[in-house]
Amino acid sequence: MLNSVELKDYMLHNPVKVNQNDDLFVAIDLIITNKISGVCVVDDDNNLVGVLSEVDCLKAILTARYNQETSVGPVQGVMTREVYAVTPTADIIDIAQEMLKRGFRRCPVVENGKLVGQITCRQLLNGVRKFAATTKKSA
Repeated sequence: MLNSVELKDYMLHNPVKVNQNDDLFVAIDLIITNKISGVCVVDDDNNLVGVLSEVDCLKAILTARYNQETSVGPVQGVMTREVYAVTPTADIIDIAQEMLKRGFRRCPVVENGKLVGQITCRQLLNGVRKFAATTKKSA
């Protein structure tokens, strides 16, 4: 169906990201505005340090409310730190299989520790659609 191709051909090159020191509500605004389910989290040097999902945000807000806190604080306090990331030259088929196995909807793409992109299920589907369209034209 889809020939093995490098991930860089299909990844988002400018994923929505936040700094680990940003207030959680900055991240929530980006998630809502961009209609996405989460963001990559970077440090001041654009090194990937975590990911933040809608679920992480909801948990933080409910915890703060339960504890009667007036603030939820910065992203680094609620983000997921253990992140499965891939390189731009990774095989798209291998990544798709790994994302399915792990139940991930998106995966950061890093090069030398720096965030350079993101691959999502939607980008993978776009790759399959493009391949199918070119196959039909050549048939």
